[in-house]
Amino acid sequence: MRVAFAGTPTFALPTLEALAEHHQLVGVLTRPDQPSGRGRQVQPSAVKRAALARGLPLAQPATLREADALETLAGWQAEVLVVVAYGQLLPEPVLRLPRYGCINVHASLLPRWRGAAPVQRALLAGDARTGVSIMQMDAGLDTGPVLLSRPTVISPAHTGASLHDELSILGAQVLIEALAALESGTLMPVPQAAEGVTYAPKLEKAEARLDWARDAASLERQVRAFTPWPVAETLLEGVALRILGAHVYQRDFDGNLPAFVDKSAENGDIVDVGSDHFVVRCGAGHLVVTCVQRPGGKVLPVREFAQGHPLQGRRLGV
Repeated sequence: MRVAFAGTPTFALPTLEALAEHHQLVGVLTRPDQPSGRGRQVQPSAVKRAALARGLPLAQPATLREADALETLAGWQAEVLVVVAYGQLLPEPVLRLPRYGCINVHASLLPRWRGAAPVQRALLAGDARTGVSIMQMDAGLDTGPVLLSRPTVISPAHTGASLHDELSILGAQVLIEALAALESGTLMPVPQAAEGVTYAPKLEKAEARLDWARDAASLERQVRAFTPWPVAETLLEGVALRILGAHVYQRDFDGNLPAFVDKSAENGDIVDVGSDHFVVRCGAGHLVVTCVQRPGGKVLPVREFAQGHPLQGRRLGV
């Protein structure tokens, strides 16, 4: 099948590679180069680098509403346009252009978590499972009928990074199945249910701040979801401290309270320091922190960080 592709970040790469292997990839759309990193230097997208490495036709229109963009797409004569985290809605003329329309690989089980950050929102909400949906695109935000979906379990070990990578690979696999069935005429679109619709707005840096008045389980999910970005953070004596590894203290639930539990402790107090962790009092329960980072510093296990930073009796969040 003649396939055009639209995508931008690393999440899109497994699908791009799978299409190049199984189909005739006739052109690639990606967003214009953007400033990135500490120096804010203009950088190409991950998809642009991959497309150039393969010698594929490439276009980077600022908007698909431009006549030149539509002309480029029409010139590729694609039978289907596959979209993965491209970063902008497709206008009606683009949706109508390919024979099989435009197909989106979305990292959730629609209609749950429509929008920009479905991976992290599923983790933050404590969902037991998520998955990928192959969707026939329409003019709405992830509102089109689903062609094929595949669930997967969210484990207690998943972070934003690991679940992102797992779903990007799963999405590529399911898309190849969907395209084969679409071409053979055996795939029927199923309208999304009206019930269970939730939205996954783009992540904001301000969401990374930990509120120690919250329960330990929700704080653990925040740490996991925001790794590798924007990274959960707190204050230690007025200086930012990023937290990249943490889990709920399980003995809070086994009926045998640890010796450090003190009713006079306040939320954010570091109530115990071990060889490779420290324990923080939360609004409900305790959070065990295992990996941290100072601004501009290295990511360190608590074992190393504690060598230069006395922690016992300190309070986080101030």
